[in-house]
Amino acid sequence: MSGALAASAALPPAALEASPALTVLVMGAGTVGCYLGGLLAAAGATLHFVGRERVLQGLRAHGLRISEIGGRVQHLPTAALHLHANVPTGLHPDITLLCVKTGATLEAAALLQQALPAGSLVLAMQNGIGHAERAQQLAPGLDWRAGMVPFNVVELGPGQFHRGTVGALALQGRAEEVLLSRLRQAFKQQGLDLQLRPDLRALQWGKLLLNLNNPVNALSGLPLRAQLLQRDYRRCLAALQREALDLLDAAGVPVEQVTPLPPRRLLQVLRLPTPLFRVLAARMLKIDAKARSSMADDLALGRRTEIDALCGEVQRLAASLGRPAPLNARMHELLRQWPQRQRPYQPQELWAALTQG
Repeated sequence: MSGALAASAALPPAALEASPALTVLVMGAGTVGCYLGGLLAAAGATLHFVGRERVLQGLRAHGLRISEIGGRVQHLPTAALHLHANVPTGLHPDITLLCVKTGATLEAAALLQQALPAGSLVLAMQNGIGHAERAQQLAPGLDWRAGMVPFNVVELGPGQFHRGTVGALALQGRAEEVLLSRLRQAFKQQGLDLQLRPDLRALQWGKLLLNLNNPVNALSGLPLRAQLLQRDYRRCLAALQREALDLLDAAGVPVEQVTPLPPRRLLQVLRLPTPLFRVLAARMLKIDAKARSSMADDLALGRRTEIDALCGEVQRLAASLGRPAPLNARMHELLRQWPQRQRPYQPQELWAALTQG
C-alpha cells in the first residue's frame, strides 16, 4: 500500500456524501468491468472504460444496460459513458479497476504504470491468486490491491450485462481509507456489499476452488444451473477440488469457506445423486438460468481462457511441493485441445476424459 493512501483518515458519512463524484477507470471493459462500472456510474461516479472494440461498439450503439438476478434493470445512455481504446493521456482517476483477463495482467500493468500518476490506486478485480502482487513488482509506482468478485456476470447482447448469482465484493484495504470508503458507499447505494480486509489470500483460494467449475461449465456447453444438475459434471468438479484441497492442506495454506458448506463437506454433496443434491444444495442452485462461466464465452469467441489462473495455479502449488496434480493438469490439457474439438462434452464423456485420459 502506498503510505499516503494507507494513512488517509476516514470521512464521516455526511462528508462522504458531500465529496466530489469519484472518477473511476475500468481497465478491461468486459463482463465484470462493465457491470461494476455500470453500478458506479449509476451511483454518480464518472466512468472511463478501456476495452476491446467489439465491446465498445456495443456500448456506443446501445449504451450500457445492467441487470441482476433480482430483476432490477438500469440503463446508462452512451452520453454518460467515456469510452476509450487505450488509457487516455492525462487522466487522473481516483480509482482504477483492473478487470482484464488474467493473462493480460502484466501488459495492462505496464500500460497503467506509464499512464497513471505515481501512487494511483489500482484494484485487481480478477480470478486467481497473486495478480496484484505480480503487477506491483512490474509497476511499483502504483498502489496495487487484490480484489475478489464472487458473482457471475454474463453478456446478454451488445451493451447488456447481467449478474446471475449473488455475493459481496472483497478488497484488500481498511475502512479508514478515504477512497475505499467512498467506493464502498457507492456500491452500497446500488445494493452491493463491499468487504475490506487486510489479506485476501484465504478468500481467494476459496473462490478459486469454486472457479474450478469454470472449465467444466465451459466444456459442457450448458448454463451453470443446468450443468450443476448433471451428476457427472459435478463429479468432475469435486475431483478437481479434492486434488486442490489435498495440496493446500499439504502446503499449510488456509482456505476460507465461501459457500454455506465447508469445502470438504461440499465435495460430498457434489457427488450425491441429483435428487439429493437439489435438496442439500438449494442455496448453491440459486443461479439465474442465464448464468454461465466467462470461460464458456471465451471458448465460443475463440479467445484465450483463464485456465492457467485456475488449474494452472493448482499445478504450480503441486510443483512447489514436488507433487503432481494430474486431474488439474488433464483439465488444463482438455481446454488446450478445444480448438480441435469444438463440441461440448456430455457428462459421462467429460468424466471419462478427465479421469481416464
